[in-house]
Amino acid sequence: MPVNTYEAKPVVTNSTQGLAIIMRGLPGSGKSHWVNEFIARQAAEVRERFFTFGYFSTDSLFYRDDVYQFDVKRLSEFHQRNLTGFIQALSAGEPIVICDNTNLARWESMAYEAAAKALGFQVRYVLVGDPKDSAHQVMCAKRNSHGVPLSQIIKMANSFEEF
Repeated sequence: MPVNTYEAKPVVTNSTQGLAIIMRGLPGSGKSHWVNEFIARQAAEVRERFFTFGYFSTDSLFYRDDVYQFDVKRLSEFHQRNLTGFIQALSAGEPIVICDNTNLARWESMAYEAAAKALGFQVRYVLVGDPKDSAHQVMCAKRNSHGVPLSQIIKMANSFEEF
């Protein structure tokens, strides 16, 4: 059963403080599903802009012609591009900005959190699922859309840090 540390309900933000959400969880845990459910509950003006201006996932940069083509040589570059886009959205004052990466270790999310706080955003972490639960790991291996095998899911789960 997914563990949501922040409920997927509508957000009311004022002009001085937006909301930055940093997703956490294994591939296949349901992070993107949670984001879709959360955004569906927002005001129309937020929904209309969000996927163009407020949603940042490093995985999305690996798609070419609607086909996921992971290239480990580009991983660092794509993480930097994702962070840059996230910071640009914060700077532009988007009301909701989401980082939809695994963020299993603390260091993976630190730059996102620091940028959001520096620009006056509320920061919320959302953990979907329990990475240490073996049944959850098996489910993630079966349903992740990028073909990440169970052995890799287990390695990722072992790097999970509580924070």
